[in-house]
Formats: sequence, structure tokens, C-alpha cells
Amino acid sequence: MFEEKNTEPIFQEDKKLGIISDFEKLAKQKEKILERCMYCQSKNVVKRGKRKKRLEEVQLYRCRDCERTFTEQRIKGKMFPLKAILDGLSFYNIGHSLEESCNLVKEGYGIEIKKSSLAEWLKEFEGVCKYGRMRKHGKALFTPNQVIQNVRLYHKQVYDFRYHKAKIALILQDFKHEKFEPLREFLEHIVAECPHEYFKEGMRVSEVKTRFGLSEVVIKEKSNFANKMANLVLQAVKDNHRRHEMLQRFMLANDSVTVACEVPIYMDNEDLEHMKKALKFQIPMELNNVLTGHIDFIQIRNGAVHILDFKPNADKVRPIEQLTLYALALSRLTGLRLYEFKCGWFDDKHYYEFFPLHVVYKLRKRPKVSRDQQRLER
Repeated sequence: MFEEKNTEPIFQEDKKLGIISDFEKLAKQKEKILERCMYCQSKNVVKRGKRKKRLEEVQLYRCRDCERTFTEQRIKGKMFPLKAILDGLSFYNIGHSLEESCNLVKEGYGIEIKKSSLAEWLKEFEGVCKYGRMRKHGKALFTPNQVIQNVRLYHKQVYDFRYHKAKIALILQDFKHEKFEPLREFLEHIVAECPHEYFKEGMRVSEVKTRFGLSEVVIKEKSNFANKMANLVLQAVKDNHRRHEMLQRFMLANDSVTVACEVPIYMDNEDLEHMKKALKFQIPMELNNVLTGHIDFIQIRNGAVHILDFKPNADKVRPIEQLTLYALALSRLTGLRLYEFKCGWFDDKHYYEFFPLHVVYKLRKRPKVSRDQQRLER
């Protein structure tokens, strides 16, 4: 029911390197036109031929309003394709040496790069690839082929569950995060024994039409590091259908907080009834079947478990119910309190965050007491 694989490159699709994407059939579909001008944000954008570089060909766009011509890639002055550069960063950060990383890029792309070039890229992008500070400690725990556990799950669709064994081990050494050991145990359990039958027969979270009461939910909009990662990675991916997967792979290998991607979760009506009766959660739904889903990203940071969903045009959607159900299921599966979770969704420009506990648990308002009554009670 599942296939276990070693760590693989982040972008390269060559099957010799172990990457067989479930998006391959979609990759041949026509690429959508860029939505906005990078200069004036106008939507009046058209394609204007292609520019042939030494090692790749890039699409040109023209804005009919400001009359500027541009490419989707905002990082300029690079002789090598950006995705090859990002792959090189990922190879190195999961534990390969400079020489090994260059050889892997050459094997995947047929491009000869020097160790000095990769070293320059590492320095240039060290502000984004924060795992670089943890790399030497991760190398002491696992080899490059062990550091990221990868399991292919055949759940109606194909999902590649991945988790970073070294990163989570290092994060849990922090006293603020040691209480999240049950999360690591759950991720290990998925690798060893995932109940695949639930995902074949159950209902997906994304299909649920239930609406929670959101009157007491505060949604915070902020600038998050995930925006920077998305802004960088999405420039390297021409196929819109592959952007989601590429971002997952790159963040898992290079940021300092993402510990798992495409994490399968599930719960049934028994779980719901327990949360309603024992925990007094207000969950306006009943389940006749198992509810299942796959979490895009799980992060551990600032004393909390963060459940994140990448949503193109994040400012136009509100997946609050979906993320709340993810949090409820993960809370039941790990035994962690819902209080320990935060949920968010993002794209390359926007990031929104809320507490799932505020969605399902409503604080009872205390009756107003007059000052005279307060004095009598004292």
C-alpha cells in the first residue's frame, strides 16, 4: 500500500534519481499565463516570445499598461537555471558535501557547476535556508540518505509523505518543544503502519461542507518566512500544477522549522463525540464514515505545532474549517492538546494565522456583577 524511498532531489524529475511525481500527467498541460505585471500589478499581461539563455529558455511577458517586458523569475543575473541552483542548496543542506552536491546536480540536469559556485549560492541564500545553522548537527545524527524519510501513499490520489528526521530530533531538544515528542512518535508510526483502508473508503476533509461559528476567531495577517520561501521557489517552477510539491520539498530540506509534509490524518464519529462531550467543543457535524485528509506542512516553532496549507491567491480564500478539522484530528492522533496548535494558510505574498481552539471552544461569558455585589462577596 505504500512505497518507502530514500531522500531524493527537490526538483529533478529524472526517474533515475527516484522521483516519480503524481503530477507528471498534468505537467504536459498548457501553462497558464502570468496573472499580474511584476512592475505595476496590472492584469493586462500577454506572452511575448521566449529568451534563450545559455542553459535554459525563459518565457517573456509584456504588460500592455506600463509597456514593460519581463520574465516571471525575479532573481536576475544567474547563468544556471534557478531550479538547479535550489536543488544544489537542498542537496548540500541535507548533508551532502559540496562536491557530492555538484555531482548530483550534474547527474540530474547535465550541468557542470563548480564547488565555488555552489558555495557562493549557499552564502547568497543563507538568509532563506535557515537549516544551514543546524546542518552539522543533523549530519551527526543521520546520513544524507536517511535524513528525510519518504513514503509514497496511494490514497485515492498519490501522496508523498515526508518528514525530516534530523530536524525534528534537533527541535525537540529545546525545552519549549520537548512536549511534542508524541508528534514524532506519530510520524514514525505513519512510516511503519498507516491505515490505508481509511483513506480509500473515508470522506476527505476538503469535501466537508460544515460551517463553524467564527464570531470569536481572530485571524491575524502577517509576513511570515513561508512567504519568502514561496516567493523564491515559485519562480523556478514553470508548471503551475507542480508548484505545491516543489515548495514542500524545498521547505522541508532548507528551512529550520518544517518537519513534515503531506501528513495523513483521520478521525471518526467516536473521536468527535469525545471532543464534544468530554472537552465541550462545539463541532456542528456528525460522521457516518472516517474523515481523512493530508496536511500540507507541519512546523514546530515558538512553542507550538503549526499546521499550514499553501493556497495560491491566499487572500481570496478562508480554509478555516478545513484547517480546524486537521488540527482536531492531529490532536486526537497525537494526544496533544488543541491549545498547542496554530493553523495558517499562505502564498508568496500573504500569510494568515488563527488558533483552532477559538473555533470550537467558546468561553462562557461571566454575568456582570455590580460593585456592591463584589463588596459583599469579599
